[in-house]
Amino acid sequence: MKATAAVLRAADGPYVIEEVELDPPGPGEVLVRVVSAGMCHTDVVPRQPGAPAPPPIITGHEGAGVVEAVGEGVTRVAVGDHVVLSFDSCGDCPSCRRGVPPYCDWFLFRNLFGRRLDGTTGVRDASGAEVASRWFGQSSFATHCVAAERCVVVVDSDLPLEKLGPLGCGLLTGAGSVFVDLAVREGSSFVVFGAGAVGLAAIMAAKVAGASTIIAVDLHRHRLDLATELGATHVLDGAGLDLAQVRDLTGGGADYSFDTTGNVAVIANAVGALRMGGHCGLVGIQTEPITFDAAALVGKTVSGILEGGADAQVIIPRLIELWRAGRFPFDRLIETFPLEAINTAEEASMSGKVIKPVLLPSARP
Repeated sequence: MKATAAVLRAADGPYVIEEVELDPPGPGEVLVRVVSAGMCHTDVVPRQPGAPAPPPIITGHEGAGVVEAVGEGVTRVAVGDHVVLSFDSCGDCPSCRRGVPPYCDWFLFRNLFGRRLDGTTGVRDASGAEVASRWFGQSSFATHCVAAERCVVVVDSDLPLEKLGPLGCGLLTGAGSVFVDLAVREGSSFVVFGAGAVGLAAIMAAKVAGASTIIAVDLHRHRLDLATELGATHVLDGAGLDLAQVRDLTGGGADYSFDTTGNVAVIANAVGALRMGGHCGLVGIQTEPITFDAAALVGKTVSGILEGGADAQVIIPRLIELWRAGRFPFDRLIETFPLEAINTAEEASMSGKVIKPVLLPSARP
């Protein structure tokens, strides 16, 4: 079938809006009409040298939409279902069997290579050439996508699909890290470095978890102001940050810290902000080696976190229920763009001007 997609043709070039041809869904796959797709900083990975999924590629991994067809063997999803699309996993490795699919043995191959495990894509451009189209098992920067069944979370049909896309990755990562991987305790102290979509989701989740001191650190005043409105008890300007400020606010150091930036200097601060027995979670994409002084790690835990350590089938319904109850107002982070404005949305995201751009493939400028 024909679909319209935003194709990244070159690592240093713009997305190009093109008509592409999609194969029907194969075994274990579903065809989804995409209503919304959040833009995440991970979507710029194919622009980096040596990326496992180089252009040409359709990215997008925070989709939401309506199922229009299902492939052989699909049992959890039916035509007409309203769905949120998240990351892919195998369902059968030790991590998947114990309920932590972000740590699937096949996570990197299923999510970051842009192709099925057999090397196929199922999408061709006007010349008949293949375009990588399995980014996080979905490639949702398009009017339609073929997604792996395990990516798909069925949601109630009365929910606003135009808002739900970001739940699939960025918001899941921030909130899941708090609820699952870090397991933030009631009455504890929590400091977030980077108050973008992931960091703000973590702040909202920390408030739900009952953390008594929640500190947001960022360079952008508008983000810090929003962090205060969403649950931060204190905010600090990241420019020239003095860790003594964090220690003063937490009575000697935070119980938990959370880095969303991937910046090695910021990560050092995130570890340095901890008290003995503290736990630091890292979700930012590090592009440089990280070196710690041995003494900096004594009595502390540092974890690299994928997708919050959360099962999308469990955490996404929970976040939706919290949103319905007014306790996780993630829609305050969103600014929408038509698919044709994807390059404007990407620039707004990377500059920090917009916290969570959401593309609406059915909209027109």
